[in-house]
Amino acid sequence: MKPLRGLVVLICIVWLAGCSGGKPRPVHGGSSSSRTGSSTSRGGTGSAWRDDINKSQGSRYRDTDDSVPQGPPPDLSKLVEPVPKNEPRSLYGNKSPYSVLGRTYSVLPSANGYVERGIASFYGNKFHGYKTSNLEDYDMYKFSAAHKTLPIPSYARVTNLENGKSVVVRINDRGPFHDNRIIDLSYAAAVKIGVWPKGTGLVEVRALVPGEPDTPPPPPAPSPSNGVPQPGIFLQVGAFSDSANAERVAQQLRAANFAPVQVIDTQVNGRTVRRVRLGPISDVDKSDQITTQIETMGLPRPQVAVD
Repeated sequence: MKPLRGLVVLICIVWLAGCSGGKPRPVHGGSSSSRTGSSTSRGGTGSAWRDDINKSQGSRYRDTDDSVPQGPPPDLSKLVEPVPKNEPRSLYGNKSPYSVLGRTYSVLPSANGYVERGIASFYGNKFHGYKTSNLEDYDMYKFSAAHKTLPIPSYARVTNLENGKSVVVRINDRGPFHDNRIIDLSYAAAVKIGVWPKGTGLVEVRALVPGEPDTPPPPPAPSPSNGVPQPGIFLQVGAFSDSANAERVAQQLRAANFAPVQVIDTQVNGRTVRRVRLGPISDVDKSDQITTQIETMGLPRPQVAVD
């Protein structure tokens, strides 16, 4: 869960960047209450820390590393999931296209029909009380999330494909910009669906449209004991119209001892496209490691698929 200057740019890229009752105390002595105004007391010494959005990302936050509250996770039984409602697009946070770390993203004109599977991460105490991309205070004890391309604000149901648990979140932030992550959940949302304390999880993100039926989550994930496989992580190392190019990349991967490697034919707009895929991969950390290795070979940057 992991610099750009200028007000609008900074607002758009708060990348890793949650209701309360008795909230656990965050680590580093930080206060768990949301900040109002432009400063917050985040230290045990009573010193004030100003959230200056004109600062670079590297110097904006008081804490260097992210963290979560000490002790047991919060009691989520009294937390109410947000109900999708029609809201005007935020004046801030919807700049399109926008660029972060050398990559350019375009905000979707609408959330209608958006469904994607991939890897979720979450963010916590480092960003608690600081401004999100639409200038709301981030509250890690509410059900919210950061997304790279969904309009702000919008709503989505996030389902953990490994255990069947799901939560409705309100998208009010941009991110995550870590490679191969599709959504950054608030700490509360991560706890609810079991992404915390592991840190990451295989999820489906399905946008919700106010007034339309909410698609129910799938049943609890099957276990290997009943003969039905769990969802797996695959890396797509390019999509080619030329079969020779696809086979050449596949052979490079096999020669580097990556296995299994497949070339899969699929139809895209009436044309045959050959996708070179590697997997399934056992876990997120392994997929991150393999992604780095593939990039050092000079091959196309892999994209994650969860099937």
